[in-house]
Amino acid sequence: MTTHRLKNVLIAALVASGTLLGAAATVQANSLDSILEVGQEKNQAARESQQRIDRLADEARDLLADYKAVMKQVDGLKVYNNRLEKQIANQERRIADIEESINDVTVIQRQMTPLVIRMIDGLEQFVQLDVPFNLDERMERIEFLRSNVDRSDLTVAEKFRQVLEAYNIELQYGRGMETYSDTIEVNGVTRDVDFLRIGRVALVYQTTDGEESGVWNNETRSWEPLSAGDYANAIRKGVRIAKKQATIELLNMPVAAPEAE
Repeated sequence: MTTHRLKNVLIAALVASGTLLGAAATVQANSLDSILEVGQEKNQAARESQQRIDRLADEARDLLADYKAVMKQVDGLKVYNNRLEKQIANQERRIADIEESINDVTVIQRQMTPLVIRMIDGLEQFVQLDVPFNLDERMERIEFLRSNVDRSDLTVAEKFRQVLEAYNIELQYGRGMETYSDTIEVNGVTRDVDFLRIGRVALVYQTTDGEESGVWNNETRSWEPLSAGDYANAIRKGVRIAKKQATIELLNMPVAAPEAE
């Protein structure tokens, strides 16, 4: 009996011990799973954190690159703005100069018209007192200038230019040699003559038949006859030279001697 009870006790103890071992194993297994699950969660969280860090690092690099690009643009704009400021300052100085010039031009324009009129008057007086060659042509030029004074479609500068051009034409008359045909009253008879002008030194004529010659006396404002023997050939030769029908040579012409002061 005693032996049988000991066996039963031993069996019960073994059973209890196995039960305890199984329970402990189960608890250990559950604890390990929990630990592994927590480790996996931490790893996942670490990976997600690293991904966020990498994304933030990429964004930071992109922002830095954008910042550097913007700073280059800012530096370029500063240089450009400095150039523009200098250009604007220069333009402002030019505008001030132009405005001052415009004011001066306005004053000059008011003074130019009276000047042009005085110049035309002076030119007309000069022509009337000058040797009377091409008189109709010269007086027509003066009348043309007078008619332009009151024209609104011409600027003052253009009117002044025309007057200067007329003065220049008169200046050229004193440097050239010219011949032209016209009529003149000789001893109360109208005759066809050839005129020969040598600058403003001499203005002579010769009838087309070569019988009569004369010279303009600007002091008496009249024509004076010339001796055919002294000047007829010279005048005829001078006419041919002016027409480019003969070579230039010395001519014996009646020239008024300068008066002693």
